[in-house]
Order: sequence, then C-alpha cells, then structure tokens
Amino acid sequence: MNDLEAYIEKRKQIDPEFAEDFESGYASFKMGVILAQARIAAGMTQAELAHRLNCHKSTIVRIENHGENVSMFTLERYVKALGKKLVVEIR
Repeated sequence: MNDLEAYIEKRKQIDPEFAEDFESGYASFKMGVILAQARIAAGMTQAELAHRLNCHKSTIVRIENHGENVSMFTLERYVKALGKKLVVEIR
C-alpha cells in the first residue's frame, strides 16, 4: 500500500463522512473511466460517438468525466451506440 492509499484508509476510519463521499465519488469516476474505455475499445472517438448519438462532443466529455450525473436512459443509449449491452448488477 502506498502513502496515498494508507492516508485514504486512515481517513476513512476516522471520518465516516469522508469515507461515504470518497466511495460515491470514486464510483462516479470509475463509471466514466469504464465508459471511455468501452468507447476506445469500440474504436470510436468522442466526436464519432457524439455524432451517432446526435449530440455535441461536449456531452460525451461530460458523461465520461462526470459519471455521477448520467441517467440510465443516457447510459443505455451510450452503450447501445457502441454496439454493447448495459448490464446493472446489485451486490
């Protein structure tokens, strides 16, 4: 575990609010990364995907950088435009 990871773990233990905010923020960040990786794996640029979705490139940038504000409808359209299927899992 590096210094940053050790700090985060220690802070989570002493500050429940930090822990909750960190986890939700990390989940949103992770969603954006997963979407961007799926787009890249499909061989598409942000501009190409925006064209397929009939939206602006800035919309794709926002989706990939701010995953917390994306509706299920938008996620389904985004993933379908990549030729993929959205699967939601609760653990």
